Parts: sequence; structure tokens; C-alpha cells
Amino acid sequence: MSATRTGLFGGSFDPVHLAHLSLAHCALDQLQLDQLLWLPAGRPWQKTGRGLASPEHRRAMVELMVAGEPRFAVDDSELVRDGASFTIDTVRGRLAAHPGDELFLVIGQDQFARLHTWREWRALVGLVTVAVAARAGQEIQASAEMLAEEPALLQKVHKLAMPELCISSTQVREMAARAEDIRPLVGNAVAGYIAQHRLYSE
Repeated sequence: MSATRTGLFGGSFDPVHLAHLSLAHCALDQLQLDQLLWLPAGRPWQKTGRGLASPEHRRAMVELMVAGEPRFAVDDSELVRDGASFTIDTVRGRLAAHPGDELFLVIGQDQFARLHTWREWRALVGLVTVAVAARAGQEIQASAEMLAEEPALLQKVHKLAMPELCISSTQVREMAARAEDIRPLVGNAVAGYIAQHRLYSE
């Protein structure tokens, strides 16, 4: 049997928005994935100072966003795990449970630039194919620290061509706090959920 090509797409998704969805679709198509798992982070160790919406709310919003695409699924393994969310733990857990999977870690350029700060990042890049969403017209940039330790790293990285979508979760939260229309940024279903539960309201 051929290996199942599985994408892993993690984030706080606070809230999930249409640029996330666009990246996920690009990953499905360009990496020829059999499935892409969305992984809402439980306690993102690199995000401090601001409280996140509850795991239940963030998972529910992702489920609304991915509805209708059978190759998308929500994996709550990081939400139920005690302690901070480390990608290397998620990858090892996935490989232990599904040893036939070929894993693709889908991340943005900003995350890739900080990859050398992730726990056991060298082990991580040995277990997955890293797929980086490149901004329109730009090449993937690696940190000097990563290239010093892994000179051939960029040859192992897959570049995902992305349309230009300037949306951030921070922008969505700020607009929601001002009771502005966020439907163009998150879609009707997620916008309705945020309004119903008064998320991000001041």
C-alpha cells in the first residue's frame, strides 16, 4: 500500500479566517495530500500575554470553516494534551498511531523563520516534509541559525505558492471588538458563531 499523504496544519486559530482556509486548499492541491489535519493548539508556548478563546470555541470555529471538504479533518490532540503544545510531540504521536503516514508540516513564512526556536526542530525536519507558504513574489527565507546547522535545509523544503490575502487573526479580533462586519474575513458561519457567543467583544 502507498503511504497516506497527510498534512498537519497547526495554529491557535483565534479565530480561524479565510487566509487559513486558502493556505489549506493550496496545501491539498500542491502537495497532493490525501488529507489535511487542522490542529488547534492547546497552549501555544510561544504566545504569551493574551488569553486565547477557549479550546471549545476555537475548535468549533475550525469545524465550521472546514465543513464541506472531505479531505479536511480537525485533530484535537493538542487541545486535550496537558501542558504546552509542541509540534514534535504531535508528529511523534501521529507516526506512532499511523506509521504508514507521510507527513507534511504546513506553516507560514513567519513560523518558518522561527523554526530554530521550536523544540527539537532538527528532529522535526527529519520526520516531516516542511511546506512553507511563500508570500506572492517572494522566496522562502530561513534564519541564519537554521542554515548554519542545516545548510541543505532549503533544498528539503517545499514552497507553497499562495495568493495574496492580507488577513490576520489580530485584525479579526479588533474588528469584532468594534462590532464591524467580519464576514469578508472569516465567512458567514464563523462570523455568526463569533457573534452568537460574543467572542472578542470588549
